Amino acid sequence: MNEALPLLAAAFVTGLLGSAHCFGMCAGLSGLFAVNASVASLRPQIPMAVAYNTGRILSYAFLGIVVASLGQTVVKAIPNIAAPVRFASGLLIVIVGLQVAFNWRFLAPVEKAGAKIWNHIAPAAKGLLPVTSTPKALGLGLLWGWLPCGLVYSVLLLAATTANAVNGGLVMLAFGVGTMPAMIMTGISASKLSRFMSRKQLGAGLLIILIGLLTLAMPVMKFSAGPDDTTHSQHSM
Repeated sequence: MNEALPLLAAAFVTGLLGSAHCFGMCAGLSGLFAVNASVASLRPQIPMAVAYNTGRILSYAFLGIVVASLGQTVVKAIPNIAAPVRFASGLLIVIVGLQVAFNWRFLAPVEKAGAKIWNHIAPAAKGLLPVTSTPKALGLGLLWGWLPCGLVYSVLLLAATTANAVNGGLVMLAFGVGTMPAMIMTGISASKLSRFMSRKQLGAGLLIILIGLLTLAMPVMKFSAGPDDTTHSQHSM
């Protein structure tokens, strides 16, 4: 679990302060709960907004479990790959940070591949509109979690490097929880919130990069400490 903490932190910060990226894809749907609504009239819609976002986060967690299980299978089949995978996780955190800070789209080709899957899911999602009940909102969220998004895919790669189903699910859960405040608040003041989150992107990206560098340092330090530890144990004998 300790090795997953940097990934959890990076995933949460990515979701929380990288949410400006999400406005283009998810905010339009989230805003359906509050179009032309005053704050007072928005209150009855909040349970549906929470249900929608809960469904979205559950889909993220499920995907995290799937990709981490695949990663675990690979690590078990090739034990020597475990250390490089830990190093790769730190490198991926840095890449996610660069993506958040500068809005780079490293995974555009993967997004295109995901769009093909989404084309099969979209009709079912449209069938749940308009959202008139909490179960509909939850169902729509469960489907919307499959929307192709480079930021989500980046964090999924982080989840895969945990090579542990529980940790993979937790990484995606942390990311989803991080995005939740922005998505729920979208209907209240989307334009102001979008500008605020955009101003925070550079700082968020740099913070994520720092977490990635620290994560990279851990396997490097363990590797460099290995020979010394061996020598010390030999002298002790």
